Amino acid sequence: MDIRRFNAFVKIVDIGSITRASAILHIAQPALSQQIAALETHFGKPLLLRSKRGVVPTEAGKVLYRHCQLILRQLDQTELEIASASEEISGVVCVGLAPLGLGSLLAAQLIHTIHQEYPGIVLYINENVGGGAMSELVMTGKMDVALLFDPGNMPSLKFKRICTEELHFVTADKALIEGASEIKLSDALATPLMLPSKIHTIRQVIDTTLARAGLNKRPIAETESISVLSNAIGEGLCATILPQSAARAVQRRIPEAQSLRIHKPNMTVNMSVCVSAQLPQSEAASVVQDRLVELAKELSA
Repeated sequence: MDIRRFNAFVKIVDIGSITRASAILHIAQPALSQQIAALETHFGKPLLLRSKRGVVPTEAGKVLYRHCQLILRQLDQTELEIASASEEISGVVCVGLAPLGLGSLLAAQLIHTIHQEYPGIVLYINENVGGGAMSELVMTGKMDVALLFDPGNMPSLKFKRICTEELHFVTADKALIEGASEIKLSDALATPLMLPSKIHTIRQVIDTTLARAGLNKRPIAETESISVLSNAIGEGLCATILPQSAARAVQRRIPEAQSLRIHKPNMTVNMSVCVSAQLPQSEAASVVQDRLVELAKELSA
């Protein structure tokens, strides 16, 4: 199988046009169409649906597209590792840090540590997608390692439990903070709250606890952004409920904010480092994973 056909197929799907892909790849349109026809002959199924508005993959095409991305990425990594054989460990490593988790505290330390110990490694830090999307990116090889809220057993992924964190109430309201180290959940719910969206693990834990207690709470707004939460708390607009590590990240930004352990009932979330159980890991990704685990355990302690 000619790897160039895979590359052409991915480019066509990404752009949605054989004509535009032809111009970008500098391949004549008839020759590009022949490459796709050869792929369709090989697999025995149509891979693209053509219309006046462009092209989209068929169901078989979607399967091929997913595998092509993985094959091309592995090929790039193979070429990089061969080129740097017997030299320093190098390469680009994609690291996912789940929003509102330990990643808020350790990102800068991870960058510093890797730069000092392995200057040939370039880290790409992604904190813009939720844990479910991150686990899928790890599963498909688009992300090398992720620190996320443990979603439970998934056969195609490996999880290393880092810690279990209690959820804390975070506020800058002096009347609630003064002389207190804990707060009842019912009292926390009496204040305006900004919470993560309903797809986030933290929010799911909160909503499940409320449902069991026969309680309900509608937040004034939703976000997974530490900076947005910090600004809103600093302005006195609301409080929030976060794991202790994320609460510490807010306190770094807003010194007047304090966190109180929630009890009656308390709530916990688990954080784990996640890697693929099926795809081979590069040497660069392996050392980044080791450092990520070390830093996460130090911070959680």
